Amino acid sequence: MQREVLTLSGPAGQIEARLEFPDGAESPAFFGVACHPHSLKGGTMDNKVTHTLARAMVESGAPAFRFNFRGVGASAGTFDFGRGESDDLAAVVAEGRRRYPGAALWLGGFSFGAFVSLRAAGKVAPEKLIAIAPPVVGYELGDVSAPDCEWMLAQGDADDVVPPDAVLGWAARQAHKPRLHELAGAGHFFHGQLHELKPLLLDFLRA
Repeated sequence: MQREVLTLSGPAGQIEARLEFPDGAESPAFFGVACHPHSLKGGTMDNKVTHTLARAMVESGAPAFRFNFRGVGASAGTFDFGRGESDDLAAVVAEGRRRYPGAALWLGGFSFGAFVSLRAAGKVAPEKLIAIAPPVVGYELGDVSAPDCEWMLAQGDADDVVPPDAVLGWAARQAHKPRLHELAGAGHFFHGQLHELKPLLLDFLRA
């Protein structure tokens, strides 16, 4: 696996990003983008769940971008409640499409990053989307529809940040149902259980 440290041009200024890719991935069929949790609550592209998601993409043969939303790390701008962050995501996707013309997009995010991914899905048109512990309360996620693509939702049943019943209820109301995985005993950050989450990600991406 190889890595690049990137500074991309975004709508609010520079975007700090990382690109990891498998050896021999000059013309991949897919590339991935993984989005981090809440910017004002310590979320960065180095979050362990976000990193696990990106690594699953790489291990499935796709170059994968992680990046800091506006106002995080070296990324310019200030927090924008998912609106500007959706534009940041679109800029990273545009860079992926420039580097890998013809490659399909795998999009995913954890917590607030899942909200941004769902919010932006209609614009960036992923082929597959992964939502991990999406915050269905507090971000008007009820106004966001399921993506028009194959998608997966992973939720811990002991989540103390996002109510599991609210997430499962929201998923059940979607016309386009996800591949749903409820992880027994998992809290919001999947502490000690990333080894259970990652195989689910790999199975979905490789299917």
